[in-house]
Amino acid sequence: MAALFALLAGAVFGIGLIVSGMANPAKVLGFLDLAGDWDPSLAFVMAGAIGVGVLAFAFARRRTVSLLGLKMRMPTNTALDRRLLGGSLLFGIGWGIAGFCPGPALVALGMGEQKALVFVAAMLLGMGLFELFEMRSKPLPNARA
Repeated sequence: MAALFALLAGAVFGIGLIVSGMANPAKVLGFLDLAGDWDPSLAFVMAGAIGVGVLAFAFARRRTVSLLGLKMRMPTNTALDRRLLGGSLLFGIGWGIAGFCPGPALVALGMGEQKALVFVAAMLLGMGLFELFEMRSKPLPNARA
């Protein structure tokens, strides 16, 4: 049942990205072009998403199980550290260059957008490199010092 609701939520999210224009890199880049022909329409999309998110998290924080009966796993890390800031910076640079972020890129890939194929391939490569560096930076469980 949880997988069915996850599929439904993903479909609604994807449709929302298409309807809002977030899956269109030209629209996103128009929003990010503050000095040129700025398109403020995505600011309203983001404000709406933030409003829904704030309400959903407020509701979720008061619960120990989800509406499907699954354990609630809320974020616990509140540190504003170098990794978070660096990741945010890289995300913003990639978003500004490509006009995609991960969710809309996957939607655009499903719509046959060739630019999304390049972005998703680069995204997966970056995720793989991150995992590789993470594994190498942690000591093995039974390693002797």
